[in-house]
Amino acid sequence: MTPSEYEFLKRFLKTQSGLVLSDEKQYLVESRLLPVARKAGLASLSDLIAAIQRPASNALQVSVVEAMTTNESFFFRDKTPFDNFRDTMLPELLKSRASRRRIKIWCAAASTGQEPYSLAMCLKEAGSKVAGWSFDILGTDLSSEVLDKAKAGIYSQFEVQRGLPIQMLLKYFTQKGELWQINPDMRAMVKWRKFNLLESFATIGEHDIVYCRNVLIYFDQATKIDILQKIAKLMPSDGYLVLGAAETVVGLTDAFQPVAGVRGLYQPKQSLARPMAPVTAPRFAAIGGGLAGR
Repeated sequence: MTPSEYEFLKRFLKTQSGLVLSDEKQYLVESRLLPVARKAGLASLSDLIAAIQRPASNALQVSVVEAMTTNESFFFRDKTPFDNFRDTMLPELLKSRASRRRIKIWCAAASTGQEPYSLAMCLKEAGSKVAGWSFDILGTDLSSEVLDKAKAGIYSQFEVQRGLPIQMLLKYFTQKGELWQINPDMRAMVKWRKFNLLESFATIGEHDIVYCRNVLIYFDQATKIDILQKIAKLMPSDGYLVLGAAETVVGLTDAFQPVAGVRGLYQPKQSLARPMAPVTAPRFAAIGGGLAGR
């Protein structure tokens, strides 16, 4: 791959996905895109780069973007964001949403689904505290491949051993040979959609909690600012934004403020936030005697 080809690829990926590649990441590009080239019957990365510039190359372009933006995930990653959900966000929203008994959660860049399913397990573990409540959990990602895996909810022994307590594995998963599948009632708690964070957020709708973790680090400052401002516009004044351990709103936007004493948790500034939407009939079944489903 020549320097000019690499420059084209960097521009292409930034335009298509927001991903910013530094010059020293060329080794990563080669390791991820060589299999794409081989699968397409192309002899080299130079041939692949030439191919995605031709008309009618949309499918190949998508394969390139997905190969470069597929990131790892694991259950209850970093632990703190889920402790904060259980100890701070959920108790506060159960009080403030008592009249509607419905809470909406969006996991952006949800990858293979471990984050949304971890939240679903937190809700199941809450038991009687959330009986009769409806929870909409939306998981989105740019990659169709990882979304397909998330929908199936099938994970290897290695994947379920990363962060998932053995009690939860036995309680919420069924073993299928050497693999484990999260149970149907858990899968029914999450909706999945392909979504690019560079697009308009108009189709996402208002959400009380937004998890946008470990994705902003791949964007340049202008893209980070744009995404954070778009998130702020779809959150109620008492909503919560959860970022990754290496991410912050400080120096990027005034639309959010840190929650005092809680690491990695933010709320819209009262003066800038939108009012809470009026109560509407829930679309999901309630958690209680039955399931929370689509």
